[in-house]
Amino acid sequence: MKTDIEIARASQIMPIMEIGAKLGIAYKYLIPYGHNKAKIDCDFIATLKDKPNGKLILVTAISPTPAGEGKTTTTVGLGDALNSIGKQTAICLREPSLGPCFGSKGGATGGGFAQVVPMEDINLHFTGDFHAIGAAHNLLSALIDNHIKWDNESKLDPQKITWRRVMDMNDRTLRDIVIGLGGTGNGIPRQTGFDITVSSEIMAIFCLATDINDLQRRIGNIIVGYSVDKKSVSARDLMADGAMMVLLKDAFSPNLVQTLEHNPAFIHGGPFANIAHGCNSVVATQTALKVADYVVTEAGFGADLGAEKFFNIKCRKAGLEPDAVVLVATVRALKMHGGVSIDALNAENTIAVKKGLDNLGRHLRNLQQFGVPIVVGINHFITDRETEIRAIIEYCNDLGVEVCVCKHWAEGSKGAQELAHKVVALVESGTAKFSTLYPDNMPLLDKIRHIARTLYGARDIFANDAVRNTLASWEQEYGHFPVCIAKTQYSFSTEPNVLGAPSNHIISIREVRLAAGAEFIVVICGSVMTMPGLPRFPAANYINLNDEGLIEGLF
Repeated sequence: MKTDIEIARASQIMPIMEIGAKLGIAYKYLIPYGHNKAKIDCDFIATLKDKPNGKLILVTAISPTPAGEGKTTTTVGLGDALNSIGKQTAICLREPSLGPCFGSKGGATGGGFAQVVPMEDINLHFTGDFHAIGAAHNLLSALIDNHIKWDNESKLDPQKITWRRVMDMNDRTLRDIVIGLGGTGNGIPRQTGFDITVSSEIMAIFCLATDINDLQRRIGNIIVGYSVDKKSVSARDLMADGAMMVLLKDAFSPNLVQTLEHNPAFIHGGPFANIAHGCNSVVATQTALKVADYVVTEAGFGADLGAEKFFNIKCRKAGLEPDAVVLVATVRALKMHGGVSIDALNAENTIAVKKGLDNLGRHLRNLQQFGVPIVVGINHFITDRETEIRAIIEYCNDLGVEVCVCKHWAEGSKGAQELAHKVVALVESGTAKFSTLYPDNMPLLDKIRHIARTLYGARDIFANDAVRNTLASWEQEYGHFPVCIAKTQYSFSTEPNVLGAPSNHIISIREVRLAAGAEFIVVICGSVMTMPGLPRFPAANYINLNDEGLIEGLF
């Protein structure tokens, strides 16, 4: 059996201009990055504003496990399958971060015969978007410290600077650092730290802005800290937004690549789903909806994080109305939620599958609150037993939820055609009545509590006086913002080892951060980190160039 990377290398990649032509994008509007990837000129996007939108399908998943769920693979497989049954379809994905690629996750471009290509380029530097975002973020950091050195007209308090630096790599030693050592010529010593680029507010803004003007407005609104008289200081106050926009202007154009079956794929932006909102860029999604009849997108991690943020943040801010949801599950992951260790997953264990179905059921009930019809896609592995698959199907049938087995990893579009037909039936039924989980005017603390209770099964939240006072101080000016809850992706609780569907627990809030440019409040819970660390045996140890100059170990 071929590996993912061997399948990708054996594929014949079409010139990117031909992929653009499938969507009616003329040659002059494509900015090529080599032969097989390109950016779409924003001038072309401006011509689409009066065109009707296609249908929007979200692919999400049960709570992730080391066994794998295959959300991106299913997104690609479904997109190919919809095209194969005559529905002009584009897919929209996030760009992979170098942190997970060299950490524990590896590549993030799908798998088997449901991949996007060129796989190595996409997983590594791609078109340089992340580097531009990191440079813009750190330019603001440099301008902050320079502003303090030269007169500090805003009276910015060095001890109240909230803007940290970023890099697109897992590095735990940079979480908390002291800068400005070595004398007055090197700045004022203060404590700060690094976050990973995909948790940057610039990344979140980049993926929520509707056009270049909205991007600059949001960047200018970023709050970098507070003055000695407790007034907020913005990026606009430091006259930083113009230079930051110069670094971002080319990156803001969406990227176009293709699947193994030569169908169009927009891959643009990549915020983390347990720190930022976990969705690809609004501008890519809106463009795809104008040039395709169906658009399939995904949101990071499980439905309690990625899908919740897709609905409550991205759709709310961009005015999107999804038409259907695919909830991905695997026999292997359900076994883990049922108590089976990862080294015992190949053995048949229908009892564990049935126990793990509590996790699937919680996600289904959660998604139903948003009013969008759902189909469960069982991402098939060769180790799956018929009795195990039947248990999932019977469970979904009892709940009145559509379900089917998907074999796109092994068979490409052919293996996901049943799923495609079910998605089309849901979309054409017109039963979607999308709504967000809470109104804008609900108080911030109540929004957090509402999500914790209705989606996580928690009894309540815990917030100390400092957190409560901070939220209360933001209420008048920012109380209409949605909340972006950052917690472990592995559990409905804040404890990553508590699998299944725990209930009656407490969600402990460690910190809250104002993202005034992104227009949401970040709520950091439990021990989740905004700068991950590398595992004991990072993927980077096994990535190299072979004797033929080809990359090995990325998948």
